[in-house]
This record gives sequence, C-alpha cells and structure tokens, in this order.
Amino acid sequence: MIEIKFLGDSAIQVSFGNEISEQTHFKIQTFMTRLKKEDIKGIIELVPAYCTIAIYYQPTVIRYEELVMIIEKIYACALMEKEATHPKVYEIPVYYGGETGPDLSFVARTHDLSEEEVIQLHSSKEYLIHMMGFVPGFPYLGGLPEKLAVPRLEHPRPRIPSGSVGIGGNQTGIYPAEVPSGWRIIGITPVKLFDVERRPPFLFEAGNYIKFYPIDFHEYKRIQTLEADQTYELNTIKREINNDCD
Repeated sequence: MIEIKFLGDSAIQVSFGNEISEQTHFKIQTFMTRLKKEDIKGIIELVPAYCTIAIYYQPTVIRYEELVMIIEKIYACALMEKEATHPKVYEIPVYYGGETGPDLSFVARTHDLSEEEVIQLHSSKEYLIHMMGFVPGFPYLGGLPEKLAVPRLEHPRPRIPSGSVGIGGNQTGIYPAEVPSGWRIIGITPVKLFDVERRPPFLFEAGNYIKFYPIDFHEYKRIQTLEADQTYELNTIKREINNDCD
C-alpha cells in the first residue's frame, strides 16, 4: 500500500514503502506513467525519489481530497499492469586508480581484495538510476555489490574533479562537476554528464542503467579530447524488463 502525506500547502508525498529496490522503482515508474496518461488538471510536476514521489499541484484547480482519491484509484490500476519496458544501459568508461582514484587502495584493503578485484566487481554490475539530483546531472545509483561498501571520509574533500567515480556507504555514483565530496573516489570518467551547450543538457535519465568498464590512461585522454570536440559517441544498449509490481 501507499502512504500519502502533506508537503506544505501545494504538494503531497506518495510513499511506496521504505525499501530501496528495483521492485519499488518499477512501482514508482508504473504509477508515474499511469498518472501522466490521465493528464490531470492542476498537477504541475512529479519528482520521484528512491521510495517516494512528490506531486506538486495547484490547490485552486484541484482540492487535496480530490487529488488523494485520484491517486489511490490510479495506484490500484497501476498495480494490475504488467508492462515491459526497454531502458537504456549507458556504457561509461572509467580510468580506475592513480591520482584520480586515490581511494581505490582503501576499498581494496577494507575488503581484503586486490585493486584489480575491486575494479572487476565495480564494473561487473548494471546500476539502476533511481533518481537525479544533488547537483545537475548526478545519478543516484542502486546495485553496488556488498563487498564494495565502505564508510565515507571523516573529513570531506573540499573539491574533487568533474567525472570522479566514488563509493559512499552502499552507493556508487559519478560527480558531474567539481564539488565537495565525502565519498571514496576510485576513478574518473572522461564523459561529460552535464553540459549546458548540449540538448538535452543531462546525459542520464532516471529509470535507465549505467554499466562501467575500465580503460587505461591513454584511452581516458583520447575520449577526453573527443568530448572537448563534441565528437564522442556514448555507447548505449537496450534491455527488456517486465515490470512485475506485485
């Protein structure tokens, strides 16, 4: 079941439990698809998160009680849908270790692994993009192997390079800009995640997947040059998923 709460006087939060999982994600995506199809007057924006959706609306157009009734009806219908989706898998090159991956050795020591084993584990998964946020273009990913989970830094770094790939707790992600970070940085990608000159400016979308693959420094510099010339073509593949929301 869902739980509906106030978010101020012009938004509500719909909660789908507290488990961060692909099944929860599929419930949210199926619900959002159904809600968008209804094209309800007064709804301004839908903002999904790991286990919730924030729905912003105009109280002068649709009353709270009316919106709640509609949401409950749509949720009941969405649960009955078994619709296959075809998300993208973005293949992201990563130069692991070195000066741009200063915490790779820490992750390896923490789990009694070699650096090569850490790289193999990290690049062996397809990570679901649950949502976008924090800074423009940052993907919140699910699916990090338990063997790679590590505590965050006690004292965050004041700045890390754009493209840094890190691990924080049981999450991994890519930083699209030079920002402070308390995550353990294990590598860097030359791919631009956010570019105001690009249409659309965001490389990723929630609901798709990221698959990392290791590259050497020479390949890193080659792709970096192509990105600067706006001639790099990111490889993506399609996968089919049956969204079983039961």
